[in-house]
Amino acid sequence: MPTTYRDDGKPVVQFDPLLEISPFALFRRLREDRAPLLVDVRDRPGDRALEGAIPLPDDSWQPPEDVDVVLFDDDGGTAIAHAARLQQAGCERVRALFGGLELYEFSLDPEVVGERTYLVSTTEEAG
Repeated sequence: MPTTYRDDGKPVVQFDPLLEISPFALFRRLREDRAPLLVDVRDRPGDRALEGAIPLPDDSWQPPEDVDVVLFDDDGGTAIAHAARLQQAGCERVRALFGGLELYEFSLDPEVVGERTYLVSTTEEAG
Protein backbone atom coordinates (compact mmCIF):
# COMPACT_ATOMS: atom_id res chain seq x y z
CA MET A 1 0.00 0.00 0.00
CA PRO A 2 2.24 2.80 -1.22
CA THR A 3 1.73 6.01 0.70
CA THR A 4 2.65 9.46 -0.57
CA TYR A 5 2.15 12.75 1.19
CA ARG A 6 0.40 15.91 0.05
CA ASP A 7 2.04 19.32 0.45
CA ASP A 8 0.15 19.76 3.73
CA GLY A 9 1.63 16.51 5.10
CA LYS A 10 -1.57 14.45 4.90
CA PRO A 11 -1.03 10.90 3.68
CA VAL A 12 -2.51 9.64 0.43
CA VAL A 13 -2.80 5.85 0.32
CA GLN A 14 -2.73 4.43 -3.19
CA PHE A 15 -4.07 1.09 -4.34
CA ASP A 16 -1.93 -0.65 -6.96
CA PRO A 17 -4.08 -3.26 -8.77
CA LEU A 18 -0.99 -4.89 -10.30
CA LEU A 19 0.53 -5.48 -6.87
CA GLU A 20 -2.48 -5.67 -4.53
CA ILE A 21 -5.93 -7.20 -4.19
CA SER A 22 -8.70 -5.40 -2.34
CA PRO A 23 -10.25 -6.99 0.73
CA PHE A 24 -13.64 -7.30 -0.95
CA ALA A 25 -12.20 -8.82 -4.16
CA LEU A 26 -10.44 -11.43 -2.04
CA PHE A 27 -13.60 -12.04 -0.03
CA ARG A 28 -15.59 -12.52 -3.24
CA ARG A 29 -13.07 -15.08 -4.51
CA LEU A 30 -13.24 -16.97 -1.21
CA ARG A 31 -17.03 -16.89 -1.22
CA GLU A 32 -17.14 -18.17 -4.85
CA ASP A 33 -14.78 -21.10 -4.05
CA ARG A 34 -12.03 -19.55 -6.18
CA ALA A 35 -9.62 -19.15 -3.30
CA PRO A 36 -6.04 -18.23 -4.10
CA LEU A 37 -3.20 -19.70 -2.09
CA LEU A 38 -3.17 -17.55 1.05
CA VAL A 39 0.24 -16.96 2.61
CA ASP A 40 0.80 -15.29 5.98
CA VAL A 41 4.11 -13.39 5.74
CA ARG A 42 4.25 -12.25 9.38
CA ASP A 43 7.32 -13.23 11.40
CA ARG A 44 5.07 -14.44 14.20
CA PRO A 45 1.44 -15.47 13.89
CA GLY A 46 -1.05 -12.88 15.05
CA ASP A 47 -4.32 -13.40 16.88
CA ARG A 48 -6.21 -13.71 13.58
CA ALA A 49 -5.55 -15.07 10.11
CA LEU A 50 -7.38 -15.99 6.95
CA GLU A 51 -8.98 -19.40 6.85
CA GLY A 52 -6.77 -21.94 5.08
CA ALA A 53 -3.66 -19.74 5.04
CA ILE A 54 -0.17 -21.17 5.28
CA PRO A 55 2.81 -19.45 6.88
CA LEU A 56 5.53 -18.20 4.55
CA PRO A 57 7.94 -21.16 4.40
CA ASP A 58 11.02 -18.90 4.16
CA ASP A 59 12.25 -15.81 2.32
CA SER A 60 13.49 -17.86 -0.63
CA TRP A 61 10.07 -19.49 -1.20
CA GLN A 62 8.74 -19.41 -4.74
CA PRO A 63 5.00 -19.94 -5.29
CA PRO A 64 3.64 -22.48 -7.76
CA GLU A 65 3.44 -20.95 -11.24
CA ASP A 66 -0.11 -22.11 -11.93
CA VAL A 67 -1.79 -20.68 -8.81
CA ASP A 68 -2.95 -17.23 -7.78
CA VAL A 69 -1.29 -16.24 -4.49
CA VAL A 70 -2.29 -13.60 -1.94
CA LEU A 71 0.24 -12.58 0.69
CA PHE A 72 -0.99 -10.91 3.86
CA ASP A 73 0.13 -9.48 7.18
CA ASP A 74 -1.45 -7.12 9.69
CA ASP A 75 -1.23 -3.83 7.77
CA GLY A 76 -0.06 -4.76 4.27
CA GLY A 77 3.46 -3.30 4.41
CA THR A 78 5.47 -6.51 4.64
CA ALA A 79 3.18 -8.32 2.23
CA ILE A 80 3.70 -5.63 -0.42
CA ALA A 81 7.48 -5.91 -0.11
CA HIS A 82 7.31 -9.70 -0.54
CA ALA A 83 4.83 -9.44 -3.44
CA ALA A 84 7.01 -6.88 -5.24
CA ARG A 85 10.08 -9.08 -4.80
CA LEU A 86 8.26 -12.17 -6.10
CA GLN A 87 6.79 -10.27 -9.06
CA GLN A 88 10.26 -8.98 -9.96
CA ALA A 89 11.41 -12.61 -9.89
CA GLY A 90 8.73 -13.48 -12.48
CA CYS A 91 5.86 -14.60 -10.23
CA GLU A 92 3.11 -12.60 -11.92
CA ARG A 93 0.21 -14.23 -10.07
CA VAL A 94 1.23 -12.92 -6.63
CA ARG A 95 -0.62 -10.04 -4.95
CA ALA A 96 -0.58 -8.50 -1.48
CA LEU A 97 -3.78 -7.94 0.49
CA PHE A 98 -4.39 -4.18 0.38
CA GLY A 99 -4.39 -2.86 3.95
CA GLY A 100 -3.66 -6.29 5.41
CA LEU A 101 -5.90 -8.04 7.89
CA GLU A 102 -6.72 -4.74 9.60
CA LEU A 103 -8.49 -3.34 6.53
CA TYR A 104 -9.93 -6.76 5.62
CA GLU A 105 -11.62 -7.05 9.02
CA PHE A 106 -12.77 -3.42 8.96
CA SER A 107 -14.15 -3.68 5.41
CA LEU A 108 -16.19 -6.84 5.81
CA ASP A 109 -18.95 -6.21 8.30
CA PRO A 110 -20.61 -9.57 9.11
CA GLU A 111 -23.98 -7.78 9.26
CA VAL A 112 -23.51 -6.92 5.58
CA VAL A 113 -21.61 -9.89 4.11
CA GLY A 114 -22.84 -12.61 6.48
CA GLU A 115 -21.26 -14.47 9.37
CA ARG A 116 -18.53 -16.15 7.35
CA THR A 117 -15.81 -13.63 6.61
CA TYR A 118 -12.99 -16.23 6.35
CA LEU A 119 -11.16 -14.42 9.14
CA VAL A 120 -10.35 -16.87 11.92
CA SER A 121 -9.01 -16.46 15.42
CA THR A 122 -5.68 -18.19 15.89
CA THR A 123 -5.85 -17.88 19.66
CA GLU A 124 -8.85 -20.24 19.81
CA GLU A 125 -6.91 -22.85 17.80
CA ALA A 126 -3.98 -22.68 20.19
CA GLY A 127 -6.24 -22.88 23.26
